[in-house]
Amino acid sequence: MVVNAQKSACAGYKTIYTEKITAMSKYTEFDFYDITSMLSEEDVMVRSMVRKYCSDNLMPLVAKHWEEGTFPSHIAKEMGALGLLGPGVAAKYGGAAMTAMQYGLICQEIERVDSGIRSFSSVQGSLVMYPIETFGNEEQKNHYLPKLASGEYIGCFGLTEPDFGSDPSGMRTKCVRDGDDWVLNGQKMWITSGTISDVAIVWGRDEEGMVQGFIVDCKTPGFSAPEQEHKWSLRCSVTSELILEDVRVPEANRLPKATGLKAALSCLTQARYGISWGAVGAAQACFDEVLRYTNKRIIHGRPLSAFQLTQDKLAEMGTEITKMQLMVWRLAQMKDAGTMRPQHVSMAKRNNVAKALEIARICRSLLGANGITLEYQTGRHMCNLETVLTYEGTHEIHSLILGEEFTGQSAYS
Repeated sequence: MVVNAQKSACAGYKTIYTEKITAMSKYTEFDFYDITSMLSEEDVMVRSMVRKYCSDNLMPLVAKHWEEGTFPSHIAKEMGALGLLGPGVAAKYGGAAMTAMQYGLICQEIERVDSGIRSFSSVQGSLVMYPIETFGNEEQKNHYLPKLASGEYIGCFGLTEPDFGSDPSGMRTKCVRDGDDWVLNGQKMWITSGTISDVAIVWGRDEEGMVQGFIVDCKTPGFSAPEQEHKWSLRCSVTSELILEDVRVPEANRLPKATGLKAALSCLTQARYGISWGAVGAAQACFDEVLRYTNKRIIHGRPLSAFQLTQDKLAEMGTEITKMQLMVWRLAQMKDAGTMRPQHVSMAKRNNVAKALEIARICRSLLGANGITLEYQTGRHMCNLETVLTYEGTHEIHSLILGEEFTGQSAYS
């Protein structure tokens, strides 16, 4: 009798849990300034397509994978089939040739579900496909880009090192020419998708101190990518270490136009652009969830949303989300027009991620004890955003980038 009662209770819990996950997928976008009216018809179509895919295919599985610390690897080919991997890559290389605005909207919709899954797609497009298309030769583009765009290949980007995250100029990874090959030795850390990748874009210094970029086959002898486990953030994506021990890479796999650290940093600009948009999605998801919750949660005979302190928090969060939306909308216009600079992206990444994290924390508190369970998504977003605040340039690094831009004075040393 006790066992049957336990089974019944467990089944009841699973039913409630499934219903809540399903309810979370019925998403209402907060768009107080009607940003949608400023989008093209094609932009709205792309957003609607991605939103439906994310709601139908990603939202129902994300809590389970986050709890188990696993990446839903089957989504790579699903996303590839929809043109969500490297969406800005030229059609002749297998890309969808979308605009910067459309790429931003894609990142927004994916991160509405989870930052880790958006990280996977961003790395694939901005940090793997972008450098191959920008710095590679035609043979490299034709061989790798279609496979990466379809999800047949998964890629990673090896720049950050154990002692050199915010200061990539201190890179210790070496690449030495040996006949028709290059021999790579070094270590990279905090690499998204490294363990599951087929190819890696790896950066190292040659004997003259010049930074070079390489397309490395992950099956090459001497290359290994142990997974970094026990994370409490970005649990739906794979984070790895890259170890290179006398890894021989043919000259044909060197990115011929990628000479100097500036090439590697330009890839980060592309990734930071997507992060700026993704943070909007995470903030919207938390806000949408807490609006519905506070309207239904009854305290002292009234909805939680009817209290002044709650409404003050909601007003503040709604205002910040609107500012975030306007910032990335304008940033996309500049990117499509070719006037966007890295400093513009730094401002958007710095502001939007910090505000999204702040919003997630406030929403978590409004959810009360419910906010610490995976039945609600806000706590998961809050944990994920702690990583997003740190990677692709910490909040403080972007402060220094803007400080130098405004004053002409470098404060890095």
